[in-house]
Amino acid sequence: MLSIEQILVITATLLSLGVVASKASSKLGVPALLLFLLIGILAGSEGPGRIPFDNTGLAQSVGVVGLAFILFAGGLDTNWRIVSPVLWQGLSLASIGVFVTALLVGWFARVLLGVDWLHGLLVGAIVSSTDAAAVFSVLGSQGISLKGRIQPLLELESGTNDPMAVFLTIGIIQLIVSPEQSPWWMVSLFLKQMLIGSVIGWGIGKLAVPIINRLNLEAEGLYSAFTVAIVLFAYGITTTFEGSGFLAVYVAGVVMGNRDFIHRRSLTTFHNGLAWLMQIILFLVLGLLVYPSRLLPVMGVSVLLALFLVVVARPVGVFLSLAFAKVGFRPKILISWIGLRGAVPIVLATFPLLAGVRGAEIYFNIVFFTVSISVLLQGTTIGWLARKLRLQKPSPATDRRFPLDILLADVDRSQVAEITVSEGSLAVGKQLVSLNLPREAHVMLVTRKEEHLVPRGSTTLKAGDVLSVLADQSSLTKVGSVMKPQKPANTE
Repeated sequence: MLSIEQILVITATLLSLGVVASKASSKLGVPALLLFLLIGILAGSEGPGRIPFDNTGLAQSVGVVGLAFILFAGGLDTNWRIVSPVLWQGLSLASIGVFVTALLVGWFARVLLGVDWLHGLLVGAIVSSTDAAAVFSVLGSQGISLKGRIQPLLELESGTNDPMAVFLTIGIIQLIVSPEQSPWWMVSLFLKQMLIGSVIGWGIGKLAVPIINRLNLEAEGLYSAFTVAIVLFAYGITTTFEGSGFLAVYVAGVVMGNRDFIHRRSLTTFHNGLAWLMQIILFLVLGLLVYPSRLLPVMGVSVLLALFLVVVARPVGVFLSLAFAKVGFRPKILISWIGLRGAVPIVLATFPLLAGVRGAEIYFNIVFFTVSISVLLQGTTIGWLARKLRLQKPSPATDRRFPLDILLADVDRSQVAEITVSEGSLAVGKQLVSLNLPREAHVMLVTRKEEHLVPRGSTTLKAGDVLSVLADQSSLTKVGSVMKPQKPANTE
């Protein structure tokens, strides 16, 4: 039995190794997620670390919580203006694409493993979704930026297809353990989960913003604690009502990320860091759960299943789900190849283990092997394929840095202007965050008589305040109109 001190030392060591691995991944050309898994395996029962760990329930709980925070962070970073033009294509990939992939892999698993249809479909459902963390950590670490609408389409798909995979996995497990259950029950389950998840997620996102803006907390760090509570509440309350908790946290993140609230930038940064922490912990724990000696017997079938998934099932799913979309042949090829599997399938593979499904341990090992091959094969070749297909954006000539962590979409046309808050303006007595100023406009400084204030979302403006605003001309005009005196209403 390990003491608490030993557990803390082991945890700190593994986290540190995970951070170093993320740095080394770009130099080695190997996805960081694969290195996280490798560290977990080496630290496990059959590795040099000899850490005894076989608690499937704990691993699943860690995985579920970790995925909730990863999806919420992805939602916060999702720009609705950019992804809305590809909304239906993304949802089609996340639903039809996932279903077709699960069906094809299920058929192949049935033939390859000699199991019945339900057990084959279970394997297919588990590996059917792409992983947002895997996709964007690989793109980010390799500095890959894609042309056109490919990147927002991938972003939307990988953020919304987990609920479909979870639904299929849970539904098929229920059909296996309860053979008397009608398959049509899954249709009502799907509609119920998606409807409840999207509605509760939207509602929590809408309510969270005004609450954050009115809390007026003394310490900025308390806002981070509050948003953590939002994620946990959104997932917990949604699953309590039998909805999709993963969909709820993602939708809540998207709704919040596209509205103005106090400390928005620092909170987004906090959740990005938290998402990375969750990725490291999640993959380390799942790595600890793996016994390498049990992987060897399934190596052959795992390689065949992974190749079928990557070369046949995923491309067919992509081409069918985008059959009526205005997406070219080359983008479809690249989208097919970027369908990386990650933590989600491995977490889902713990569900049949805990449900006592026959052959669940073999399925877990096959899924683990399949995910590893997917990340290694696809993750290391995305940049090469994007260049071959001429779909990768050229790297910028210079790495420009701007003060105050300001990131603008069109910084070359931006300028700094001083705008005075006039007496009678609607802005007088209002918080900056409540003014709905253009997102491209950054208020850098508020000068009040002889005092200079660093603006926050909670800063309340007074008549005579002078705002130093960095923005393009159009946005400056809009800010100026808000600060002008309100015209008297026509009483004729």
